[in-house]
Amino acid sequence: MVKEKTQKAKKEKAPKPKYNMAQNSWFMIKLAWTSKEKKVLVLSLLSALTAVALNLINLYVSPTILSVVERKASVTELIVTIVVFVVALMLVSAASSYVNKNTLYGRISVRCEIITLLNNKAATTSYPNVYDEKFEKLEIKSQESTKSNRAATEAIWTTFTDLTTNIIGFVFYVVLMTQIQPLLLVAILTTTIVSYFVSNYLNEWGYRHREEESEYVTHIYYLDRRLSDLTVAKDIRIFGLRPWLDELYAKGMAAYTAFQNKAQGVYIWAKIVDLILAFLRNAIAYAYLIGLVIDNGLSVSEFLLFFSAVGGFTAWVSGILGGFNTLHTQSLDLSSVRECLEYPEPFKFEDGEPIEAEANRLYEIKLENVSYRYPGADKDTLTNINLTLRPGEKLAVVGLNGAGKTTLIKLICGFLDPTEGRILLDGKDIRDYNRRDYYKMFSAVFQEFSLLAGTIATNVAQDSVGIDMDRVVDCVEKAGLRKKIESLKDGYETYLNREVFEDAMLLSGGETQRLMLARALYKNAPFIVLDEPTAALDPIAESEMYQKYNEMTSGKSSIYISHRLASTRFCDRIIMIADGGIGEEGTHDELLKAGGKYAELYEVQSKYYKEGEDENEEN
Repeated sequence: MVKEKTQKAKKEKAPKPKYNMAQNSWFMIKLAWTSKEKKVLVLSLLSALTAVALNLINLYVSPTILSVVERKASVTELIVTIVVFVVALMLVSAASSYVNKNTLYGRISVRCEIITLLNNKAATTSYPNVYDEKFEKLEIKSQESTKSNRAATEAIWTTFTDLTTNIIGFVFYVVLMTQIQPLLLVAILTTTIVSYFVSNYLNEWGYRHREEESEYVTHIYYLDRRLSDLTVAKDIRIFGLRPWLDELYAKGMAAYTAFQNKAQGVYIWAKIVDLILAFLRNAIAYAYLIGLVIDNGLSVSEFLLFFSAVGGFTAWVSGILGGFNTLHTQSLDLSSVRECLEYPEPFKFEDGEPIEAEANRLYEIKLENVSYRYPGADKDTLTNINLTLRPGEKLAVVGLNGAGKTTLIKLICGFLDPTEGRILLDGKDIRDYNRRDYYKMFSAVFQEFSLLAGTIATNVAQDSVGIDMDRVVDCVEKAGLRKKIESLKDGYETYLNREVFEDAMLLSGGETQRLMLARALYKNAPFIVLDEPTAALDPIAESEMYQKYNEMTSGKSSIYISHRLASTRFCDRIIMIADGGIGEEGTHDELLKAGGKYAELYEVQSKYYKEGEDENEEN
C-alpha cells in the first residue's frame, strides 16, 4: 500500500511555486521592515561581517607570526604581534557573540508575525475554503514552515547571513588566490563544484523519497497518538487490542528502520565521493605550492597562508552553493505560506455592504430556487429549495441523517453560497453584504462545538476582555446552570479544557449543553440556530433541552434541527428534508394528519420511545 502511494506521488508532478526565490527573499525583508523589526536586517549584516573578520584574522594569525619568526625579529615585535591578534580575536569574537545573540529575538518576532497572519487567515477565511483541499494542504504546509526556529520563516535569516558571509569571504579569497596562479583557482573551483553537486544529489535521496518516508512516519505517529489517547483506553482494554496495536507499531518501526538503513547506505557513498575529490583538490594544491617553494623560494609563512586559503576558498564556494540550495528549499516553503495568505476569498468582507445586527428587530430570510452541490460531488445535496423564515417564527427542520439539514443551515447562516439561486435578508442578496457582519445576525449551537481553553465566563462570553459579568450570570441562570457553577471553588473563573489546564472542570453532556445555551443567549443575535447540538443525549433529555431553548429565545426567529421528530413539536412550522428538497411542510399536527413520511417516521420513533419507557418501568 505504501509503495503504491509512493509510486503515485512520483507520477504526480509537483506544481510550480507561485513565487520565486528573489520574490520570497524580498517578501521577508519587507515584512521585517514593516513589522518594525528593522534590526533583523542590520544585525544579519553585522553578523556576516564579524564572521568574515574572524575568518580573516584566523587565516593570517599563524602565517604572520611565523613570518616574524622567519625574519628573526625582536621578541618585543613578536609579543606585540601576538597581542594584536589576540586582542583583535577577543574584540571581534565578543562583537560576533553579541550580535548573534541579539538577532534571535527579532527573527522570532518576524516568524510570530507570520503565524499571526496565518491564524487570522484560518479564522476568517471564507467557509468554502475549509472544504478546499488545496487550501487545506497550503495551511498544513504553512504551519510546518512556522512551527520552530529551524522552520523556513525564521531559518531563512540564518541562510541570508551565511550567504552574505560566504560571498564576502569568497571575494577576499579570490583576490588572495589570484596572487599565485589562476589555474590553481580554476582547479580548486572545479573539484569543489563537482564534489558539491555529486554529494548533494546523493544526500538529497531522502528528500526525493520524502513521500515514502512520510507514509512510515504517519503510520507510526497515528499509532502512537491512538495508544496514548485516553478516549480509546476503554476500547483497548475491553476488546484486548493491546497485542494487535503493539504488533502494528513494531511492523511500522521495522519498515521505517529499513528505510533509514537504505538511506544511510546512499549517504556513505556521498561521503566517499567527497573524500576522493577533497584528496584530489589538496594534492593539486600541495604539488603546486611545493613547486613554488622549490622553484621560486616561497617562504614557509606564505606556503601556510596560501594552503590555508585553498581550504578556506573551498569552504566559501561550497557555502555559496549550499546557501542558494537551502534558500531555494526555504523559498518553496515561503511560497506556500504566501499562497495560503493570499488564497482567493469567494465572499465579500470589507468590500461588502455593512449591516448592523439589531437584537430586537425581526428580520425575514428567504431562499429562492436554492441548490447546492459540494465540490467534487456527483449530484446536488439540495435542489431548488424555496423557503421563507418569517419574522419571529420558530422553524423546525427534520429529516433522516444525511438528508441535507446541516447544509441548509450552512446556507442560511452564510457559510456557503448556493451553486444556484439566492438567499435574501429582508429582500437583499446576502452576497452583497460584508459576510462577517452577516454572521453577527446568528446565535448558533452546532453539532460540533468547542470549549475554549479558558474560564467558564470566557466560554460564555466568547471573549477574554470586556466581559459583562452581570450578563454572564443572567445567561447562565436562564440556562439552568447557575447553581452548579457557583458551587465550584472558583465559580465563573473555573477553567475548562484539560488539554491545557490539568485542574480543569469536566462538565457532563447536559451541563455542556446548558453552557452552549448560555453562550447563545449572551450573544443575543436576531436569529437562533440549533443544529442538532443535543444528538448525543437521549430523546427525553433532548426534548427537555429544546423546550428550554424555546423558553429562553421567546420573540426571536429560531431554527431547530433534529432527526428526532418529537423534540420540535412546539415549533410554528416544520419542514421535512427528503431527496434533496422539502418533502413536507406544516405544523406537527398537520403533518401527522397528512399521513406522509413525517407521520410514518414519527410513528416508528414513537414506538421506540414507548418500548424504552416500558423497559424503564419494568426495571
